[in-house]
Amino acid sequence: MTRAVSLAAGSVAVALAVLALKLVAWWLTGSVALFADALESVVNVAAAGAALVAIRFSAMPADANHPYGHDKAEYFSAVLEGALILVAAIVILSEVWSAWSHARQPQLTPLGIAISVAATVLNAIWCAVLFRHGRRLRSPALLADARHLLADVVTSAGVLAGITLALATGYFWLDPLLAGLTAVNILFSGVRLVRESVGGLMDEAVPPEQLARIRSTVSAAAEGAIEAHDIRSRQSGRWTFIEFHLVVPGDMRVVEAHAICDRVEAALKTELGDAVITIHVEPEGKAKHSGVLVL
Repeated sequence: MTRAVSLAAGSVAVALAVLALKLVAWWLTGSVALFADALESVVNVAAAGAALVAIRFSAMPADANHPYGHDKAEYFSAVLEGALILVAAIVILSEVWSAWSHARQPQLTPLGIAISVAATVLNAIWCAVLFRHGRRLRSPALLADARHLLADVVTSAGVLAGITLALATGYFWLDPLLAGLTAVNILFSGVRLVRESVGGLMDEAVPPEQLARIRSTVSAAAEGAIEAHDIRSRQSGRWTFIEFHLVVPGDMRVVEAHAICDRVEAALKTELGDAVITIHVEPEGKAKHSGVLVL
């Protein structure tokens, strides 16, 4: 988890740098849309800080009070980030309402645009880094940060294009309109992020495609058994928890059944990476003929 902590600390540094650049760009232009873009970066800073704390906490080893570890702390960070995004959207919409009736021409200076572009490029680069390492480390907090940054990059690009269009056409009401669209965009981003994070906190099952791979792996690796049924799964941070009943012939020795379980566990960990697997062995009289038939 040291790598995840370093990436989370890097996110705080990048978020602060991007916020500074966007605030300067807003100050130079007076654009409401760039104000909205800068406000989203305030959320980035707060969310990155929360993610850093959560990742450090989740890295703590299991103890007597938390025998399954502390990995779910990352989901709390993601929920907080989603909530902050929703707050930012509300503040932006409030500013849009105020500016709509007093549309003014933004002072679109080359320096202001250049600074805004630089902030967007920096966000895009760091977003790619977080996606790559977040998937490899299976970190909900890093992936939540990456998704938010991606939405920020798309929003920033749209804002810059829209402001240019406003100046070219003279329709300066496009500036608050773009700010409103920015708010709606990050509002949906926040709702989606909260939904995904709450799913993790509620022990939501792994996605159907991943469950299909689990069933296939068990079927191929459990040679000597009869079937596997009552397969249950959940995700907690980078860990996948799987449990199921494995039916074996009634006269099979314990050592043979244990060897099958070891083989299945090894195959699942090869397929899934970090996984905690619990297998309950049953005699053939317990077969339900409705689970995974062993090949």
